[in-house]
Amino acid sequence: MDAMEFFQHSAGKWRSQRTTHHLPFRRAETGDSNIYVEALAADHPKIVEICEMHEVDPSLAVGGAFVSWDGSMAWDKADENHRGTTVFALIPNADNSRQGMLLRERGYAEIVPIAGRYYMDDENGLVLITEYETMSTIERFWFVSPDMRLRTSTVQRYGGFNTATFCAEIRTESQANESSGSQAPPSEGTQFYSISGW
Repeated sequence: MDAMEFFQHSAGKWRSQRTTHHLPFRRAETGDSNIYVEALAADHPKIVEICEMHEVDPSLAVGGAFVSWDGSMAWDKADENHRGTTVFALIPNADNSRQGMLLRERGYAEIVPIAGRYYMDDENGLVLITEYETMSTIERFWFVSPDMRLRTSTVQRYGGFNTATFCAEIRTESQANESSGSQAPPSEGTQFYSISGW
Protein backbone atom coordinates (compact mmCIF):
# COMPACT_ATOMS: atom_id res chain seq x y z
CA MET A 1 0.00 0.00 0.00
CA ASP A 2 1.17 3.52 -0.73
CA ALA A 3 -0.05 6.76 0.87
CA MET A 4 -2.61 7.49 -1.86
CA GLU A 5 -4.14 4.05 -1.40
CA PHE A 6 -4.25 4.75 2.34
CA PHE A 7 -6.24 7.94 1.69
CA GLN A 8 -8.57 6.02 -0.63
CA HIS A 9 -9.14 3.39 2.07
CA SER A 10 -9.86 6.24 4.51
CA ALA A 11 -12.60 7.83 2.38
CA GLY A 12 -15.90 8.21 4.21
CA LYS A 13 -17.30 9.44 7.50
CA TRP A 14 -15.66 8.46 10.77
CA ARG A 15 -16.43 8.74 14.46
CA SER A 16 -13.24 9.31 16.47
CA GLN A 17 -12.81 8.73 20.22
CA ARG A 18 -9.70 10.46 21.56
CA THR A 19 -7.60 10.51 24.71
CA THR A 20 -4.97 13.23 24.95
CA HIS A 21 -2.30 13.00 27.64
CA HIS A 22 -1.00 16.40 28.73
CA LEU A 23 2.38 15.17 29.91
CA PRO A 24 3.64 18.20 31.88
CA PHE A 25 0.45 18.12 33.97
CA ARG A 26 0.22 14.31 34.18
CA ARG A 27 -3.43 14.52 33.25
CA ALA A 28 -5.53 13.02 30.45
CA GLU A 29 -8.42 14.60 28.56
CA THR A 30 -11.01 12.75 26.50
CA GLY A 31 -12.90 13.90 23.43
CA ASP A 32 -14.60 12.85 20.24
CA SER A 33 -15.09 14.12 16.72
CA ASN A 34 -16.83 13.43 13.44
CA ILE A 35 -14.45 13.29 10.50
CA TYR A 36 -15.12 13.33 6.76
CA VAL A 37 -12.38 12.18 4.35
CA GLU A 38 -12.59 12.44 0.58
CA ALA A 39 -9.79 11.12 -1.62
CA LEU A 40 -8.89 13.49 -4.45
CA ALA A 41 -7.38 12.56 -7.82
CA ALA A 42 -4.07 14.05 -8.95
CA ASP A 43 -5.78 16.38 -11.43
CA HIS A 44 -8.42 17.61 -8.99
CA PRO A 45 -8.52 21.44 -8.89
CA LYS A 46 -7.90 21.45 -5.11
CA ILE A 47 -4.71 19.40 -5.57
CA VAL A 48 -3.49 21.65 -8.38
CA GLU A 49 -4.27 24.73 -6.28
CA ILE A 50 -2.36 23.55 -3.20
CA CYS A 51 0.66 22.56 -5.31
CA GLU A 52 0.71 26.03 -6.86
CA MET A 53 0.34 27.55 -3.38
CA HIS A 54 3.53 25.72 -2.36
CA GLU A 55 5.26 26.41 -5.72
CA VAL A 56 5.42 22.69 -6.53
CA ASP A 57 4.83 21.33 -10.03
CA PRO A 58 1.27 19.84 -9.91
CA SER A 59 2.33 17.07 -12.29
CA LEU A 60 4.41 15.59 -9.44
CA ALA A 61 1.33 15.02 -7.25
CA VAL A 62 -0.35 11.60 -7.14
CA GLY A 63 -3.49 12.91 -5.45
CA GLY A 64 -4.49 13.71 -1.91
CA ALA A 65 -7.50 14.27 0.30
CA PHE A 66 -10.03 16.79 1.52
CA VAL A 67 -10.71 16.43 5.26
CA SER A 68 -13.22 18.13 7.54
CA TRP A 69 -13.67 17.59 11.27
CA ASP A 70 -15.99 18.73 14.05
CA GLY A 71 -15.26 17.66 17.60
CA SER A 72 -15.03 18.54 21.24
CA MET A 73 -12.71 17.91 24.19
CA ALA A 74 -13.60 17.62 27.86
CA TRP A 75 -11.75 20.79 28.88
CA ASP A 76 -13.18 23.02 26.16
CA LYS A 77 -14.24 26.53 27.11
CA ALA A 78 -17.68 27.82 26.14
CA ASP A 79 -16.44 29.58 22.98
CA GLU A 80 -13.96 26.90 21.92
CA ASN A 81 -14.44 24.23 19.29
CA HIS A 82 -12.36 21.78 17.30
CA ARG A 83 -13.67 22.34 13.80
CA GLY A 84 -12.10 22.89 10.43
CA THR A 85 -11.18 21.67 6.97
CA THR A 86 -7.94 21.13 5.14
CA VAL A 87 -6.57 19.72 1.88
CA PHE A 88 -3.57 17.39 1.61
CA ALA A 89 -1.49 16.77 -1.53
CA LEU A 90 0.99 13.90 -1.85
CA ILE A 91 4.29 14.40 -3.69
CA PRO A 92 6.11 11.02 -3.61
CA ASN A 93 9.86 10.69 -3.88
CA ALA A 94 10.99 9.84 -7.39
CA ASP A 95 12.66 6.62 -6.20
CA ASN A 96 10.13 5.50 -3.56
CA SER A 97 6.35 5.99 -3.84
CA ARG A 98 5.89 5.04 -0.17
CA GLN A 99 7.43 8.27 1.09
CA GLY A 100 7.63 11.89 0.11
CA MET A 101 6.33 15.38 0.79
CA LEU A 102 2.87 16.14 2.18
CA LEU A 103 1.51 19.58 1.32
CA ARG A 104 -1.19 20.94 3.62
CA GLU A 105 -3.54 23.81 2.97
CA ARG A 106 -3.15 24.73 6.63
CA GLY A 107 -1.17 23.29 9.47
CA TYR A 108 -2.63 22.24 12.80
CA ALA A 109 -0.24 24.18 14.97
CA GLU A 110 -0.24 27.25 12.74
CA ILE A 111 -3.08 28.20 10.41
CA VAL A 112 -0.86 28.75 7.38
CA PRO A 113 0.12 26.49 4.46
CA ILE A 114 2.69 23.95 5.61
CA ALA A 115 4.77 21.20 4.00
CA GLY A 116 5.60 18.06 5.93
CA ARG A 117 6.91 14.58 5.23
CA TYR A 118 5.17 11.22 5.06
CA TYR A 119 6.14 7.59 4.78
CA MET A 120 4.50 4.19 4.92
CA ASP A 121 6.14 1.97 7.53
CA ASP A 122 6.73 -1.79 7.37
CA GLU A 123 3.23 -2.49 8.77
CA ASN A 124 1.48 -0.22 6.23
CA GLY A 125 0.96 2.51 8.78
CA LEU A 126 0.96 6.06 7.44
CA VAL A 127 3.34 8.36 9.35
CA LEU A 128 3.12 12.14 8.99
CA ILE A 129 5.89 14.42 10.29
CA THR A 130 5.45 18.18 10.38
CA GLU A 131 8.01 20.71 11.61
CA TYR A 132 6.88 24.14 12.77
CA GLU A 133 8.97 27.02 14.09
CA THR A 134 8.27 26.17 17.73
CA MET A 135 7.25 22.51 17.65
CA SER A 136 7.04 19.30 15.67
CA THR A 137 4.26 16.75 15.33
CA ILE A 138 4.42 13.05 14.49
CA GLU A 139 1.21 11.19 13.64
CA ARG A 140 0.76 7.52 12.78
CA PHE A 141 -2.43 6.03 11.31
CA TRP A 142 -3.13 2.34 10.73
CA PHE A 143 -6.07 0.06 9.98
CA VAL A 144 -6.95 -2.85 12.25
CA SER A 145 -9.92 -3.72 10.01
CA PRO A 146 -11.44 -2.10 6.91
CA ASP A 147 -13.72 0.11 9.04
CA MET A 148 -11.55 0.70 12.11
CA ARG A 149 -8.52 2.94 12.13
CA LEU A 150 -6.19 3.78 15.01
CA ARG A 151 -4.04 6.87 15.38
CA THR A 152 -1.31 8.10 17.69
CA SER A 153 0.23 11.55 17.72
CA THR A 154 2.84 13.40 19.71
CA VAL A 155 3.58 17.10 19.91
CA GLN A 156 7.07 18.17 20.92
CA ARG A 157 7.79 21.74 22.04
CA TYR A 158 11.15 23.17 23.03
CA GLY A 159 12.81 19.79 23.38
CA GLY A 160 10.08 17.98 25.34
CA PHE A 161 6.90 16.07 24.52
CA ASN A 162 3.94 18.14 25.65
CA THR A 163 1.08 15.93 24.51
CA ALA A 164 0.52 12.38 23.35
CA THR A 165 -2.81 11.33 21.84
CA PHE A 166 -4.46 8.02 21.01
CA CYS A 167 -7.56 7.81 18.80
CA ALA A 168 -9.84 4.92 17.86
CA GLU A 169 -11.86 5.69 14.74
CA ILE A 170 -14.87 3.77 13.38
CA ARG A 171 -16.17 4.34 9.86
CA THR A 172 -19.85 5.24 9.99
CA GLU A 173 -20.40 5.77 6.26
CA SER A 174 -18.39 4.87 3.17
CA GLN A 175 -17.78 7.26 0.29
CA ALA A 176 -16.62 6.85 -3.27
CA ASN A 177 -12.85 7.10 -3.41
CA GLU A 178 -12.94 10.14 -5.63
CA SER A 179 -15.70 12.73 -5.88
CA SER A 180 -16.21 16.43 -6.21
CA GLY A 181 -14.66 17.75 -3.01
CA SER A 182 -17.79 19.79 -2.43
CA GLN A 183 -18.52 18.68 1.13
CA ALA A 184 -19.86 21.68 3.02
CA PRO A 185 -17.36 23.16 5.49
CA PRO A 186 -18.28 23.34 9.17
CA SER A 187 -20.62 26.12 10.23
CA GLU A 188 -19.23 29.58 10.90
CA GLY A 189 -18.12 30.51 14.39
CA THR A 190 -15.06 30.49 16.59
CA GLN A 191 -12.53 28.18 14.98
CA PHE A 192 -9.99 26.20 16.96
CA TYR A 193 -7.59 24.11 14.90
CA SER A 194 -6.20 21.45 17.16
CA ILE A 195 -2.82 19.83 16.59
CA SER A 196 -4.49 16.59 15.53
CA GLY A 197 -7.82 18.07 14.54
CA TRP A 198 -8.91 15.41 12.09
